[in-house]
Amino acid sequence: MEGPFHAGELAAQARAGVSAPGAGGIRPFMPDQHREFFPLLSYLFVATRDEGGWPVATVLTGAPGFVSSPDPTTLVVRALPREGEPGAELFRAGQPFGALGLDFSTRRRNRANGVIEAADAGGLRLKVLQSFGNCPQYIQTRAVETAPASTAPAEQIEIDAPEVLAQIASADTFFVATASGAAGVENGGVDISHRGGLPGFVKVGGRVLTVPDFRGNRFFNTLGNLVEDPRAALLFVDFDTGDLLHLRGRVEIDWDPPAGEPWPEGVQRQWRFTVEEAWRRPAALPLRWTFGDFSPITLATAAWNAAA
Repeated sequence: MEGPFHAGELAAQARAGVSAPGAGGIRPFMPDQHREFFPLLSYLFVATRDEGGWPVATVLTGAPGFVSSPDPTTLVVRALPREGEPGAELFRAGQPFGALGLDFSTRRRNRANGVIEAADAGGLRLKVLQSFGNCPQYIQTRAVETAPASTAPAEQIEIDAPEVLAQIASADTFFVATASGAAGVENGGVDISHRGGLPGFVKVGGRVLTVPDFRGNRFFNTLGNLVEDPRAALLFVDFDTGDLLHLRGRVEIDWDPPAGEPWPEGVQRQWRFTVEEAWRRPAALPLRWTFGDFSPITLATAAWNAAA
């Protein structure tokens, strides 16, 4: 297949009316600036999938330097998912991975996907098949510090539990993991990406979460995967408490607005995520973040929150 996009991404681009977007720096290796960026982080968002193909998302943590790059196609991560994390056992050799390095203090983010080359008690060795940067849009600044983490495992919970609804309602950020095809086959694999907005931008109605698709990089990595496979995993982080909320479900994409009603300003389409399973783990992370400010682009999305 020519170019870095798989069939689902190309179909999503066509459906959205995007004509032949450039590769935008999507490479089969990491440039030096990416290799130098990952070791600065104390957290790394990662995804894989289970035996049935369901995406799984979590976040790995460690002191800065716990992620390193010995060569342009390798990331070494000296950490594993914590015991009791949903899908922790799936991060093993031969599995596909998606990784997102995001520095909230600078709004810088870089993504990679490929195959887990090796896994042992010391962590993971990742073979990078695609690497690219993303713009700083919709990222809120935060300063990170260490804090105690709970050892209690994640527990299944209902989506209408008050603590779940409160966490979603207050969220200005979440992460979405999707998958399409086998890693390395027609540019397929697993991806994890960031979504941001004003608190309340994820709207809840029963078991359905409605999420806006704001203007982005036009690659359609996430929606392209969902065209191929509607299953997704959402990860919400409570930055004040370290709580993690894991959701698993299926997505329907609304490419067009309701008849006679244009999308709110800044919104290009929306997708609806129907929750099938949910897990919550209080104080899961040994990190806490102090809020700084909203992205100027985030502040321009208020029309979505105000819309019914």
